[in-house]
Amino acid sequence: MYKGIVRYQTVPTLFFSLFFCSYLTYGHKAVGSGSASNGVSTGLNSADAFYIVIGFVGGFVRHDDTVHSPVQVGERIRKDYPSRVYVKVFENRRRAQAHQEVLRLLDTNRDGKLSDEEKGQAKIILYGMSWGGSETVALARELQAERIPVLLTIQVDSVEKMQENDEVIPANVAEAVNFYQSDGFLHGRSEIRAEDPSRTKILGNFHFSYPSMPSSCENYPWWDRWFVKPHTEIECDPIVWNKVESLIRSELPPTVAREVSQR
Repeated sequence: MYKGIVRYQTVPTLFFSLFFCSYLTYGHKAVGSGSASNGVSTGLNSADAFYIVIGFVGGFVRHDDTVHSPVQVGERIRKDYPSRVYVKVFENRRRAQAHQEVLRLLDTNRDGKLSDEEKGQAKIILYGMSWGGSETVALARELQAERIPVLLTIQVDSVEKMQENDEVIPANVAEAVNFYQSDGFLHGRSEIRAEDPSRTKILGNFHFSYPSMPSSCENYPWWDRWFVKPHTEIECDPIVWNKVESLIRSELPPTVAREVSQR
């Protein structure tokens, strides 16, 4: 799919250690305006949720902070699929809530338990940035324990959380892809691998680096742009997130506009 290494060479930023402590302590402040409560698609009956797209933001970013690319991707997809796809973005610390939401959506007959048929009909896509990448894999692993398949996982500059493993993709995942940069104190995992290569296809581990910060980063907090510069650059790089969005859309049914154009 995407081949080779994408390079935009950057100079390492100083004082990462100092900032990282501050970053973990204070986190991010929401800047943009959010959509409906916690990113829920408006007008969607959960029983009709044929596809489920779950995103996780990184650090202490809010689920509705529209400055951040994972939120923007979720909003664009939600806009194009008002009734056929369930899209929701979570803070990375809300994995348990995301897990329960998936189970609720799959329980189409509302009997409080999932049948083999309901599990088999699952069409789930998971994506995440930084700590959100780690939670993407962790959620996929929880779904594996419940014998629920996942169509696709996408990690962007995935930073492994304590007691998690963001390297090995569980066998219930059909396809997985990893985008990362390797500069600076805070950088992503360089390689993911399949627990069972016969069941999971790794689409690639794609490396990005930057000679200058993308213009789309200008709305990010100044401490991100200075102290975790490379990590921020990949988060606001439209090239990376256009690929993320394209991969998600490739798994979804045609939108109404696409259906008309194909006639």
